[in-house]
Amino acid sequence: MCCCNALMLQKTVPLDTSLTRLMKRIFICLILWLFSFAGIAQTDSLGRTLTLNNVSICSWNLKDFGKTKSSAELTFIANVIKSYDIVAIQEVVAKDPGGAKAVAALHDILNRMGSKWDYVLSDPTYSSSYKAERYAFLWKTSRVKKKGEAWLEKKYQLEIDREPYYATFTANGKEFTVVNFHAIRKDLQPETEIKFFKYLPEEYPSLTLIFACDFNCPQSHTVFNPLKKMGYMPALTGQKTTLKKSCVEEECLASEFDNIFYPASKVRMINAGVIHFYNDFEFMEKANHLSDHVPVYFKFCLN
Repeated sequence: MCCCNALMLQKTVPLDTSLTRLMKRIFICLILWLFSFAGIAQTDSLGRTLTLNNVSICSWNLKDFGKTKSSAELTFIANVIKSYDIVAIQEVVAKDPGGAKAVAALHDILNRMGSKWDYVLSDPTYSSSYKAERYAFLWKTSRVKKKGEAWLEKKYQLEIDREPYYATFTANGKEFTVVNFHAIRKDLQPETEIKFFKYLPEEYPSLTLIFACDFNCPQSHTVFNPLKKMGYMPALTGQKTTLKKSCVEEECLASEFDNIFYPASKVRMINAGVIHFYNDFEFMEKANHLSDHVPVYFKFCLN
């Protein structure tokens, strides 16, 4: 009888152990599955947030973006921006087809890097032919969907030289509208244009506006105070975003011009920063040829 009991014990212990391991694995998988729906952030080795509930925007003034950009430069740009969900580009050439062709070429390169992308290009801005530009949006179709048509601002096209360009996206069943904008140069007083931004939330009360812009003006300027009083916050504070002609004592950035403003009551910032792409160039002259601005990024979720 004892021998039988011992034999039965020898047979059942491995079975119980195997069953326990299986139950533990199922439990772990269930927890991870529940975490993904709860929006708990996970990060990759570079600290990039991977949770589907989060969205990332990259905004970049690409300096005379058109036929002057070589295929090698376009590939470099694609490698810089490919990890983001939405990319807003300023300073796309409008005076000839080179700007539109460069955006299409960049889109094609991105599509060969593993993710499906789409893009939209604005008409030339209403300003004079000398100052007119186009804007572009590119986005990963697996991460966000564009809703309706993108549009250039009409109401303030006389007051703003290169009127903003809007595109509404949906992610995780929620909508937000990215406002792409390039202000006039600092010496021309961009605050005379930016002051009209305080009217845009009233003009589009049903939209969650996120301003991804080259303001040519620091976020500390008083012209942003009305937006701040309405609850709009800058993603970056005290962060320089333009390149110097050459680095001075390892300082390569000059001015705090590019930023992303978001409504804090509707949008929760996860993190934001700049991409120091110029570190990949041996000479600042070549980096400046690609762009005299660094790209800024903003990762967020919608409340």
